[in-house]
Amino acid sequence: MPEASRWHRGGTSKPKLYYRKEVEIRTTLQELLLYFIFLINLCILTFGMVNPHMYYLNKVMSSLFLDTSVPGDERTNFKSIRSTTDFWKFMEGPLLEGLYWDSWYNNQELYNLKNSSRIYYENIILGVPRVRQLKVRNNTCKIYSSFESLMSECYDKYTAENEDLSDFGLQPNIEWKYSRSNANSPWHWGFVGVYRNGGYIFTLSKSKSETKSKFIDLRLNSWITRGTRVIFIDFSLYNANVNLFCIIRLVAEFPATGGILTSWQFYSVKLLRYVSYYDYFIASCEVTFCIFLIVFTTQEIKKVKEFKSAYLKSIWNWLELLLLLLCFTAVFFNIYCNVQLFLLLGQLLENTEKYSDFYFLAYWHIYYNNIIAVTIFFAWIKIFKFISFNKTMSQLSSTLSRCIKDIVGFAIMFFIIFFAYAQLGFLVFGSQVDDFSTFQNSIFTQFRIVLGDFNFAGIQQANWILGPIYFITFIFFVFFVLLNMFLAIINDTYSEVKADYSIGRRPDFELGKMIKKGCFNALEKLKLKKAPKDEDLIIKSSDLAEEARRQGFDENEIERAEKMKKWKERLEKKYYSTETEDDYQPVTQQEFQELFLYAVELEKELHYVSLKLNRVMRKLSALQK
Repeated sequence: MPEASRWHRGGTSKPKLYYRKEVEIRTTLQELLLYFIFLINLCILTFGMVNPHMYYLNKVMSSLFLDTSVPGDERTNFKSIRSTTDFWKFMEGPLLEGLYWDSWYNNQELYNLKNSSRIYYENIILGVPRVRQLKVRNNTCKIYSSFESLMSECYDKYTAENEDLSDFGLQPNIEWKYSRSNANSPWHWGFVGVYRNGGYIFTLSKSKSETKSKFIDLRLNSWITRGTRVIFIDFSLYNANVNLFCIIRLVAEFPATGGILTSWQFYSVKLLRYVSYYDYFIASCEVTFCIFLIVFTTQEIKKVKEFKSAYLKSIWNWLELLLLLLCFTAVFFNIYCNVQLFLLLGQLLENTEKYSDFYFLAYWHIYYNNIIAVTIFFAWIKIFKFISFNKTMSQLSSTLSRCIKDIVGFAIMFFIIFFAYAQLGFLVFGSQVDDFSTFQNSIFTQFRIVLGDFNFAGIQQANWILGPIYFITFIFFVFFVLLNMFLAIINDTYSEVKADYSIGRRPDFELGKMIKKGCFNALEKLKLKKAPKDEDLIIKSSDLAEEARRQGFDENEIERAEKMKKWKERLEKKYYSTETEDDYQPVTQQEFQELFLYAVELEKELHYVSLKLNRVMRKLSALQK
């Protein structure tokens, strides 16, 4: 049929479709190559921000201030502090000895005492350490009427409304007066409260003896009272050998129940980011990252204009938007941290007799690292967009998309049972078992039970009747029933998808096959590999005919089978070949007639087989009679 008539029927010529597919493949490869360059650049940038020395610096500092025991009591260190007496022992012992390294091991003086101390002789203390206390007022809680005669004081848990702002004790000294907070520093989230800035503050001296006298004076004059709810010990270090700052915060919380809960923060960060040649190379990677960000943003804007509302129907487009949002957030955090460092560094280092608050800079720098970590995580996830053209990955994505409704329904049932058990565990064991002390802890504890990490002895000791019942029923319903239901949903859906692919369904194009074909063609052009001949791949029909004669088939049946086989091979090669590059091929009138004749021949064959089966069934019936 003339080519023009095919266009009038609305079809598209094969060369046109083939060219369109080639353009799509080429565009996908270009996007993949560009994205891999972006990903490599992002990896270099992120790994350049992290230094193995950060871990070692945190480790030696935590060992010095957390694990060092109080003199005369090997069991007491900062981690094990439980009373005010233990706290003062730590302040006058391990803390004092850890902060002041004034001489070498042979008592030789290392430097002028007017300069700051060097912990482990390598880490200089920036400014002086600071101790800060927050208190609550008396009569901030309601006492039941029957007990009013037994107690006249009541100190509630810490809140901004309950905070004590009045002076106390030896009021002429600054540590007994309330100091207003610095608006720049973030609030601290502790175990039993969220604490704001300010409080009763005193800074340590550069002299070890003066600091020890200050500690003794505060202890003798009861600086820590019943209203004390938290004490912060803050100081910052700088190690020029590895160009790292270490910002340390030791926290002792005094809950309303009595006792002390200790926690700590060690932030090793690289605030001075551009010092060595490698740092400038990382800076060039940051510039490249911004260029990539502009290019990707422009591409997504073009896609939104082209597809409009249909753009939001693809999960990969949502991932693109999320990745762009994270990248812009990371750029904003980077600019903000550098600007704040430029504005504050000179002020913080100006006076070495005052406390240098590097906690604010380290806090935002840690947030910047976290944003970068999340960004590179989703950047790696985006690779699935390109490898989904592979048959196996396409099967996995199809499995997840098909069973999503079943998984959502299962998740509702799962979390109803899961939260019911979490609340049961919290109410029954919460007052005695640490893993169930809060509702959030109960939820995470149950996830650990599913993974095989549990404390059955503690549960049984808390309640010897409900404990085993809770544990056995939770394991049975959640582990044996619900998790196996989840696996069954995934397995059945995957089997269905695999069956669909086995009968001919496949991705638009498989990236691996396409790359393999390109390499094969390149080798052919370089004459390094010969193309296989068709006669080498075809089984001789004479061998099949001889095998059929041995099986007892007559010549008419063999001739008819050979004719159908040749017809089928010719049509399959034309319409169902795996090398066909396009999914839609217009059919001419001549090709339609050939397909119709092929269908007629198939109908004759089926009729012939049906007659044979009826003849066999009649013979079997006769034999049975």
